[in-house]
Amino acid sequence: MPTRFDATRTPASSRPLDVLGVPGEINLDYAASAPCAQAAADAVAELLPWYASVHRGAGALSRRCTLAYEQARQTIGDFFGARADDHVIFTRNTTDALNLLARALPAGTTVVTFAGEHHANLLPWPRGSVRLPVPTDPAGAVRDLASALSELRRGSSPALPVLVAVTGASNVTGERWPVAELARVAHRHGARIVLDAAQLAPHAPVDLLTLDVDYLAVSGHKLYAPFGAGVLIGRADWLDVAPPYLAGGGATSRVGPATHDVTWTTGPARHEGGTPNLLGAVALAAVCTALGDADRAALAAQEQALLARLRTGIAALPHVVELRTFGPDAPRVGIVSFVVAGWDSADVAARLATEHRIGVRDGLFCAHPLAQRLLTEAAGRTGRRDLPPTALRASIGLGSTAAQVDRLLAALAELA
Repeated sequence: MPTRFDATRTPASSRPLDVLGVPGEINLDYAASAPCAQAAADAVAELLPWYASVHRGAGALSRRCTLAYEQARQTIGDFFGARADDHVIFTRNTTDALNLLARALPAGTTVVTFAGEHHANLLPWPRGSVRLPVPTDPAGAVRDLASALSELRRGSSPALPVLVAVTGASNVTGERWPVAELARVAHRHGARIVLDAAQLAPHAPVDLLTLDVDYLAVSGHKLYAPFGAGVLIGRADWLDVAPPYLAGGGATSRVGPATHDVTWTTGPARHEGGTPNLLGAVALAAVCTALGDADRAALAAQEQALLARLRTGIAALPHVVELRTFGPDAPRVGIVSFVVAGWDSADVAARLATEHRIGVRDGLFCAHPLAQRLLTEAAGRTGRRDLPPTALRASIGLGSTAAQVDRLLAALAELA
């Protein structure tokens, strides 16, 4: 008789938060896609022999997979502090989750966000949304939001819904945003708030109750579970009355003979039409369990030490300029963007890869308004006219080492 499947169990010999990699290759591009945690790989390997349909079969394999899928939903919801009546909806990633929420907004909803967001938190929102300027410090973000919501409530019907959409940590600079304070301001003005936690969740605990946010969007591939799953977690009322994000099997409770004779189900299944990404869900749940069992404070301290080493090293290179939105001492996660004076960023990234086997990101990081603003600010702050029009980004996390950071700094020094 097969043993009961536990989506979060890993072999005793493994270290769940070890990450996979290729010997000799230095991966400093975690903010784009983090490497696979051992916990995720183990969970997928254990389930693969049993892989079958979810919610659609009576056989032993299907029953086991259905159990694993729903256990994963519960595990992930618990990890992020979901409330008892919240929905935990599986998506492909944060972009998918925010697009789902955008299509579930009640008619007349105004969305308020900042110009410093990733495209995933800029582009899905309806026309008429309010985009606030990038603030110069976290307190300024709170003040600007309070002013904008006060003005918005004076100028429109107080019955119309308002949603505030903010990031937890910038994917360009790593700077952390004052989420709890922004949530208090939003709720004081009768608005809801959604948190893009794609970059924050891999580096720090994220809890809906503690932060008092209404919705949360996360990507598995940034949280060491690179199997194509993300989640939207949040209040059920808007989601249960909105048309399904994906119309198809599993989203219905009844389909009649007429073309539009359909009754949609409620709950997460309403927005999970089609065969779900079982392996992605199980992988993400396994990482959530491993992180939940870990000493997050110790992990954060290790990361902050590496981050300080990287930023101090960059500051010592006169031809390298760090990008920032807030002051140099603002709290941040393990992400640093910078430019090398006199060098095209794509050329630097290619040289790092081919000559030093170091992988970093170059470009505008799917946050064009913010990145372009920061490049202009960097030129003004330094007085240099030889800064390139795009940037480089180094990002760290589990498995990153001081030796890797030093290799990057040495390679950048050679470019002088």
